[in-house]
Amino acid sequence: MPNYRRDFTTGGLYFFTVVLKDRSQDYLIKYINEFRQAYKITQERYPFETVAICILPDHFHLLMQLPENDSNYSVRIGFLKSQFSKLLPLQCRKVSESDQKQGDAGIWQRRFWEHLIRNDEDLANHWDYIYYNPVKHGYVQYVKEWQFSSFHRDVDKGIYPEDWGGCPDLIIKGEM
Repeated sequence: MPNYRRDFTTGGLYFFTVVLKDRSQDYLIKYINEFRQAYKITQERYPFETVAICILPDHFHLLMQLPENDSNYSVRIGFLKSQFSKLLPLQCRKVSESDQKQGDAGIWQRRFWEHLIRNDEDLANHWDYIYYNPVKHGYVQYVKEWQFSSFHRDVDKGIYPEDWGGCPDLIIKGEM
């Protein structure tokens, strides 16, 4: 069995990429209300701050600030995935024999990508990456056109100008 090395910094700020098992599906956008409901339930049960989020059809990126006395981001990501899976119509589930053994609904990849934010530059690079992702994947030409993102909230707060990321050829520093 693999030994995955994870960082568990109490009160840490983390970047996540969480991906559907079948990347050809658009469940996260098609069932955006169910995702929002699962997200709200997760935040109520396991509090955290959403610094930034962008939801694409087959994956989402999240900057999560944990409470200062907590280091368990895995329970939050796992609970969110589980809640969303439960809210999806049964026909969305493609449960393999391996999934059944793991108690999996067949919706999500088993693992997720996590990265502890180390400094302000690291934070800025990941924040930009999250918001530019819909342009990078060709869903929109301008960041402001993607509605499934906290970008609009951050424009209202004055963190980003509305026309930020309006160039499809832009290279985002620290692109992953």
